[in-house]
Amino acid sequence: MQRETVLVVDDEKEIAELVRDYLELDGFNVILALDGLDALEKYDKYQPDIAIVDIMLPKLDGIEVCKAIRAKSAIPIIMLSAKKSDADKILSLGLGADDYVTKPFSPKELVARVKAQLRRYRQFTYAPRKAEILSFHNLVIDLNGHTVYVEGRPVPLSTKEFEVLRFLAFHPNHVFTREEIFKHVWGYNEYGDINTVTVHISKIREKIEKDPSNPVYIQTVWGVGYKFTGGEI
Repeated sequence: MQRETVLVVDDEKEIAELVRDYLELDGFNVILALDGLDALEKYDKYQPDIAIVDIMLPKLDGIEVCKAIRAKSAIPIIMLSAKKSDADKILSLGLGADDYVTKPFSPKELVARVKAQLRRYRQFTYAPRKAEILSFHNLVIDLNGHTVYVEGRPVPLSTKEFEVLRFLAFHPNHVFTREEIFKHVWGYNEYGDINTVTVHISKIREKIEKDPSNPVYIQTVWGVGYKFTGGEI
């Protein structure tokens, strides 16, 4: 079986090598980059399956690296940072990152998160499905292709944005709380920030709704949560 490749981006060489050692013990192929520009060059060269990106990087910061990778690919991205504020986490997740780990961290926990992200990515990307296409008016969700089309044009969604939309679309007109959406899509509670659901819903609306301020596909049920209407209002 081909080993999966992890791009680890951190200007602290000791930390990068520590993460590499733990990942290699679990059978991953690891590519190291010590600054933002090096990260993008190695992303293009090696096409990794997942990226772990420190936010504070020389030459090009981790936020810009995350945006650049997300513009090209839906691979999982885990942000790694000493910054612990909710604002930093929400910014990263809103720009397409799939997870956020603060320093200092447990290397074993980070490896567990890499495995969890890859498992969900493979599940939503490669697994055969009973229904491969979900179609609602001008919105089409290609489950196998992990692609969303609006009026026939592909719309780039991050992995988590796609999973949130997919989850809601599979349950039209069912109202879910933010906690329920988080539990189903992220699958864990103890490290999560429930506000990330709000951020992801907002980003999805910007991409699929004609007027995000008056959404027709994903509607807010005040005091409860969100529901997917399929465009029926």
